[in-house]
Amino acid sequence: MHLAGLNVLHMILVNGFSQLFFRPPALLKLAGRNYAHYNQKRLNLRRRSHRTLRGRESPCREQTYQGNLQCCKSPCREQNYRSSNMTSSSSTERTTERLLETERSGRILYYFFESASNVFKADELGQEIAIITFPAFLALAVDPLASLVDTAFIGQIGSVELAAVGVSIAVFNFISKLLNFPVLNITTSFVAVEDSIEPELKGLELDLSTVDVIADEERDQLQDGNENATVTDVDEGGRQNFGRQIPAFGQRNLPAVSTALVLGSIVGLAEACVLAWGAGPILEIMGVPSDSNMRVPAEQYLTLRAIGSPAVVLSLAVQGVFRGFKDTKFPLYATLSGNIANIILDPLLMFSLQLGVSGAAIATVVSQYFIALVLLWKLNQKVVLLPPKLGDLEFSHFLKTGGLLLARSSAVMICMTLATSQAARQGPILTAAHQICLQVWLAASLLSDAIALAGQTIIATALAKGDYALAKHAAFRTLQMGFAFGFVLSLILGAGLHSLSRLFTSDPSVLEILAVGIPFVAATQPVNALAFVFDGILFGASDFVYAAYSMIIVAFLASLFMLLFTPLWGFVGIWSGLTILMTFRMLAGFLRIGTTSGPWKFLN
Repeated sequence: MHLAGLNVLHMILVNGFSQLFFRPPALLKLAGRNYAHYNQKRLNLRRRSHRTLRGRESPCREQTYQGNLQCCKSPCREQNYRSSNMTSSSSTERTTERLLETERSGRILYYFFESASNVFKADELGQEIAIITFPAFLALAVDPLASLVDTAFIGQIGSVELAAVGVSIAVFNFISKLLNFPVLNITTSFVAVEDSIEPELKGLELDLSTVDVIADEERDQLQDGNENATVTDVDEGGRQNFGRQIPAFGQRNLPAVSTALVLGSIVGLAEACVLAWGAGPILEIMGVPSDSNMRVPAEQYLTLRAIGSPAVVLSLAVQGVFRGFKDTKFPLYATLSGNIANIILDPLLMFSLQLGVSGAAIATVVSQYFIALVLLWKLNQKVVLLPPKLGDLEFSHFLKTGGLLLARSSAVMICMTLATSQAARQGPILTAAHQICLQVWLAASLLSDAIALAGQTIIATALAKGDYALAKHAAFRTLQMGFAFGFVLSLILGAGLHSLSRLFTSDPSVLEILAVGIPFVAATQPVNALAFVFDGILFGASDFVYAAYSMIIVAFLASLFMLLFTPLWGFVGIWSGLTILMTFRMLAGFLRIGTTSGPWKFLN
């Protein structure tokens, strides 16, 4: 009975939503009709349309067929004939185009609701998603939870310090994610592709039957027993493949890994210099002038956090490598241990040593370097961190795609930073409330990135192998999971966030504003979840161009809304703008897949 009820509910959702939003011709008109029947109905409708066009009446038509024959002998016969043919042809093309667009929309909607009742089924795809998602889910949850603990500790010092740290965190996230985001996602996709097309070579074993050409000097190194010897495999087309270097202990040489680490180091050092030397001017831009009571704690926190920038970028690059290998367990262990150290150090440095806001920043920096060192130690056992030749690095490949994602992340972070800046201009009370809402909002929303990560990795691997069926099923299964997760999270936050808000502050004025922001935080979770999953899907298909340009447009509209309506609506204007950002971000993903354009043509 329970399974029958789920099937009936599934069919009702498919029929109801498809008729309401897309209105395909007789799409699953009655429960139990399958997709083949829908196709037959579509073809029948097209035939009826063509017959209707062929039978369209002309000005000279009489009531009977004989009358038509007589009419054809009239002087206007040639003109009417040509006009009728042209009208019929153009109308047929327009009708056919509309039918194809309707069919395409109906098919995408059908895919989205297809087997929705089995979204958490433990089949092969479900197990693979779970293996990637759950460790990544916990790893992504650890970092925001540690930030929430920092926020709670700092909130006990005072509202001014909480507001100051909120502005500094927004600046740090802007500079950090502006450059870290491209490194992380490009590394994940590129490593996943390289790992999928290359067989895993373990130890010092090498199947010489698969090697076409071996350089003479490399053969001599192998014969001499040099444990650091390398073997280069050249395929039938004469192209050198990835991962053919076999140093001791089974390390692999993947160009994407080495390139990501080198770029990560450069980016991290650049971030540290910008944040350390430009803290004052940046805070001025953020609406924290030198005479503000938030200026001193904000500048102290931002300057100290700048020291940890290289560790942050490197750890994210290494996590991208592990994600490409579909290994999310070890990054979980490293992140968990580092954040536990952060939570332990926070009260010791902030209250025992009376370092206040500076103590919170120092604790965070120590934990970041600990995480980076642990991840690099483990990665060194799997791959060669630096290639023997700098020419093996793929800078051009990374920089070309990274430029697109840099523009994308710039648009997102400008919009998010604008929201914080608008809150800072309203005063410390509203800024403190905004900071609490934003931390909870991001902490809850970023958990959906674990599902997006699974979709990105599986889709990248599937498309590299030409397995389009797996790519399609992975895309829609992760979308279904994301929506279900976001809906449950929305209910939890809506029911419990009011009582939990006192953990962050006891200021009545801040709590009063929080009551206005909680509905925004809770209600947008399903939308946020779908938006994040669509990001992973687009990145998995290497659809970086569309992801960049669509996000620039969406962020521009959301920023414009906040600039226009925040002076009128205050706190509500800020959060309405953030809601618009995530809603349009989600719709952009539906639009790309719904039109089956770009790398999604295989859905036709």
